[in-house]
Amino acid sequence: MALLFVAGTGIGVWRAGAQPPPSQPPSQSAAQPAPTAESFRDRARQMSASAEAKGLAEPFKGVTTDGTVASGLYSITSTGVSTNPVRAAAQAFLDALSSDQRKKTTFPVDDPEWRKWMNQHFYVRQGVGFDEMSESQREAAFGLLRASLSARGLTLTRDIMRLNHTLGELTDNFVEYGEWLYWITVMGTPSATEPWGWQLDGHHVIINYFVLGDQVVMTPTFVGSEPVVAESGKYKGTAILQDEQREGLAMLRALDAAQRAKAVLANEKPGNNNLGEAFKDNVVAPYAGVSAKTMTAGQREQLLGLVERFIGNMREGHARVKMSEVRAHLDDTHFAWIGGQDDDAVYYYRIQSPVVLIEFDHQLPAGLRRILPNKPMRQHVHVVIRTPNGNDYGKDLLRQHYDQHKHDPKHGHAH
Repeated sequence: MALLFVAGTGIGVWRAGAQPPPSQPPSQSAAQPAPTAESFRDRARQMSASAEAKGLAEPFKGVTTDGTVASGLYSITSTGVSTNPVRAAAQAFLDALSSDQRKKTTFPVDDPEWRKWMNQHFYVRQGVGFDEMSESQREAAFGLLRASLSARGLTLTRDIMRLNHTLGELTDNFVEYGEWLYWITVMGTPSATEPWGWQLDGHHVIINYFVLGDQVVMTPTFVGSEPVVAESGKYKGTAILQDEQREGLAMLRALDAAQRAKAVLANEKPGNNNLGEAFKDNVVAPYAGVSAKTMTAGQREQLLGLVERFIGNMREGHARVKMSEVRAHLDDTHFAWIGGQDDDAVYYYRIQSPVVLIEFDHQLPAGLRRILPNKPMRQHVHVVIRTPNGNDYGKDLLRQHYDQHKHDPKHGHAH
């Protein structure tokens, strides 16, 4: 039997036979019994169907500031950064699957499956799960991630998966949580010229990766964890998003008093603040906070460095292309803040421009809500990255591709 205990801001596990943790009443420390696999699946199917029905009721438009998509921001072009390694890795992954696995993993490039993702652990995913893969299939799946992500992005992804095991340890519940409860789908056929992509979907990590020629769109991306730092268990010492946490606070502190007054929307943070999570493809998020146009050269470079901290989870060449796009719209970029400013404060910050939306949020406890106070904490973080104005999932590039080839009989796309 596992008991969960909290000491200060730390979270740990005590197992039967060991000395019990000090000063923790049983009502606060005992983990709830894990559900049976069958009862969890039944409940998960019902909640997933409800979330999809509501979340997909509107056709895709994209994140906007006022409900109107700004046009002309994206174009089909050559970036000079090869996507051949990603294509080869995707094909190797598909080749490693059985015919039945491949059938449930592949979808048309314009399939609604792109939009069917959710951070919550209960969501019923499509595709092939790491939990059902052989070792060689897992290696092929990681090969796809390795070809698509930077070393930093790959490490972050693997550590999130490991921390989901830690959450299973802390709750004594491996029905709902675990290292291998992540799924991959492939949309379209890996190609050097035709649009295609892949999606990784699971608790606290979702990556949507669209490819057209040598262009890449890697949004929506969701990363996070609860806990963020493993202080016990198999993966003790694993920690994520510490640089993003620290550098966000440093950005706020780099502002002068007048700038900070504009940036800070609220000093109190009683709940969760992210706007662009699952099934929020069309969220309206007005610009808020301080404009980069009013920043000094040093502050602008610091803001770009903070953006790169997130964008840099892509392969380096593709990250440079995206950062060039971000730089081109720097004057229209805003930095907003909710929460405290002390070293140990909890907070939310948002970086937003016509071509990027980044949100970092210290969240209320979820998986650990039965034993932790109901207030935002540093041990539960959600990060969302989106491409506003219609290009999440590469949809604006896909639209332009269809328009260019609408009279080509080789392109049997619906318009």
